[in-house]
Amino acid sequence: MLQQPLEFQRRQVSVTSSAVVPVVIESAGPDAKRRFVEFFVANIRNANTRRSYFTAVNRFCEWCEYHQLDLLKVEPTHVAAYIEEMLPDFADGSVKVHLAAIRMLFDYLVTGGILKMNPAGSVKGPRLRIEKGKTPVLSAKDARNLLDSIDTTKIIGLRDRALIGVMVYSFARIGATLKMNVDDVYLNGHRHWIRLHEKGGRYHEMPLHHNAEQYVLEYIAAAGLQAQRDTPLFRTISSRRELTENRMDRNDALRMIKRRAKRLGLPHRICCHTFRATGITEFMRAGGSLESAQKMASHASSRTTNLYNRVNDEVTLDEVERIAI
Repeated sequence: MLQQPLEFQRRQVSVTSSAVVPVVIESAGPDAKRRFVEFFVANIRNANTRRSYFTAVNRFCEWCEYHQLDLLKVEPTHVAAYIEEMLPDFADGSVKVHLAAIRMLFDYLVTGGILKMNPAGSVKGPRLRIEKGKTPVLSAKDARNLLDSIDTTKIIGLRDRALIGVMVYSFARIGATLKMNVDDVYLNGHRHWIRLHEKGGRYHEMPLHHNAEQYVLEYIAAAGLQAQRDTPLFRTISSRRELTENRMDRNDALRMIKRRAKRLGLPHRICCHTFRATGITEFMRAGGSLESAQKMASHASSRTTNLYNRVNDEVTLDEVERIAI
């Protein structure tokens, strides 16, 4: 990994409470600085993408500063050299994300009249072909044991069971689940549906599995949330073990999942995305079609959905014993 002097690692100039501009951008002038802030604050709406892209761009800016390179004079060879230096220490997927962030920033500087051309536009990233997802998956038995192990005599248990239930039975992303308000659980005919807040401001609506429906309704009733329609559904817990009015975030959910998984002796690698992958895998194992799983997961491509399908990952003892040596 590129070793940088401490002064180059930490020198950043605060602009607002929500944006920090690297020194290289600051040195490029007020127009470049304004365009840089606009790129992250006004152009990228997804908070996770904004965080990831800022990390990538900031690292590139530090690299430019370390090499005493004016950002407005960056050429394709410079970007290519930076990417080449990353390859030994970063996964190919991470390198592609870094290159995408740099390319998009330069595009934004070009359209804003700061640059005449995008120096990252012609730079090739590593080839990446993913045949199998890396998200850890639970067996149906372990997922069932985890849900059954939760103490539902307390509000925190009801909340946690409902949250996990929505993810595993609806293939819901953790971000989309945590964005739900109380009125995103609604009656449609004789069954309750949910409205998930997906990426790009899209809504994805689908019926609740009967188990998830039970979990969610019991949680809402016990928490007294029925009349609080336009408020967060999944909330944090106070030091007095009571629900607050604050929405849970990803870190809250991850800590909860890690804690409950540890109690059962489940693998430490389990994360929020585990339940999405577990639900899809068990759906496919039970004969569900890839097309239906894609719709339920709100994936643009069935190839993405299939990355979560681990039905064919298992190698049975009978197959191994075919090796007659």
